[in-house]
Amino acid sequence: MTTEPVPLTADVVEALFTRADGTFLFARWGRPIVPVVFGVTDETVAVLKGAIEALCVLTDHRMAETDPELGANLMVFFLREWDELTATPNLDRLVPDLGPLVARLKTADANQYRVFRFDDAGGIKACFSFIRIDEALAQVPAETLALNQMVQAMLLWSDRAFTDRSPLALLGDAAVLRPDIADLMRAAYDPVLPVMAQDPSHALRLSARLGRAQ
Repeated sequence: MTTEPVPLTADVVEALFTRADGTFLFARWGRPIVPVVFGVTDETVAVLKGAIEALCVLTDHRMAETDPELGANLMVFFLREWDELTATPNLDRLVPDLGPLVARLKTADANQYRVFRFDDAGGIKACFSFIRIDEALAQVPAETLALNQMVQAMLLWSDRAFTDRSPLALLGDAAVLRPDIADLMRAAYDPVLPVMAQDPSHALRLSARLGRAQ
């Protein structure tokens, strides 16, 4: 990881929200975030919640004690094997087609996956984040893993957004959010902008706010 920011031109911003099928889709949270974490120690829960709190401060978004519709709306599951998901009571009510999803994740040997749900305006109303601690992730410090996962839960990034470069950078021995990504996240939560956009021109509106969305 490097601390050098990438110049976020409109084209670069557009690519960060353009999916593998070529469609542009941007969405941010449209309600306060209420996190809950399963499968880790209390210390790791505190690290994860600290990461989401820091990102809410960065973006001027809010957290809450409870969601009136779902109770908790950001659910983070840590597991050793994907089959643990199908054994989790009532999870199939929250995540449609859970069985086929688990089969696909096993076939792909994936170590993480996120499912988003959206409100009537297209904003994010829930995120289910699944992290399988394989050999590679087991070597990642908890603080780094937590920040990386929470960054990817804060916006509906492209499924290819961070395949070539992490949203994090090293500052000494610590992993921190890349300055360019932090700037983009602040811009994404500008209340003047819509919570959801499907037109690639939205990337121009985001890039125009970079550097002044403080």
